[in-house]
Amino acid sequence: MNQVSVIIPAAGAGSRFGEEKQFKLLGGRPLLFYCLQPFLESSIIQEVIVVVPGNQTTSIHRDLMSMSAGKPITVIAGGARRQDSVENGVSVSSNSANLICIHDAARPFVTENMIVNSISACENYDGAVVALPSRDTVKLSNNGLVKETLDRRFIWLAQTPQTFNKDKLVAALDNADQNDINATDEAVLMEAMGFSIALVEGHPTNFKITTQDDWERAEQYLLQKTQ
Repeated sequence: MNQVSVIIPAAGAGSRFGEEKQFKLLGGRPLLFYCLQPFLESSIIQEVIVVVPGNQTTSIHRDLMSMSAGKPITVIAGGARRQDSVENGVSVSSNSANLICIHDAARPFVTENMIVNSISACENYDGAVVALPSRDTVKLSNNGLVKETLDRRFIWLAQTPQTFNKDKLVAALDNADQNDINATDEAVLMEAMGFSIALVEGHPTNFKITTQDDWERAEQYLLQKTQ
């Protein structure tokens, strides 16, 4: 049986958003709480590791214990890059964990179904990425001009959760350190090692809050859910 540790990277400064959005109140609760709740409630998750700014570990751990429902929660300091924060999280994960599930702290509407599907896909592959097939025509640009039109049948837009075999993720993170590879998600690091990564279809509501417009969209969606 799989033992799954979840890592929530939440150490970003929110430079594009203008503030640390993971702690901004959405419907009266910090955004981070919405991202955490489905994992804390899931019976297939053994532990949750939250990676936050170094000066906030104690206060955030105290706040999160009130919603842990008995599931182990570890709060640790993040690194300079997302992948550094993930590496920190992996290093403190349980020795019994054989899968690592990573979820963006800025995606508040993840569902149990997405979590289960990403983990289940790892029975046959080295990892799995929740993603959306592109509905738009995709253009490859060069200096502001269209260089090529890509076939959208083969284009997927990555979301999270992303789940990986722990040992292979560790190897991919080590390889990135040794070869100075910077990535926007851990799947890129796994791909660089030639590991097999499955695509699991997500949902448009599992969007990432990056801009103020995204925040307004989240407020509207939350309002619809609670009516």
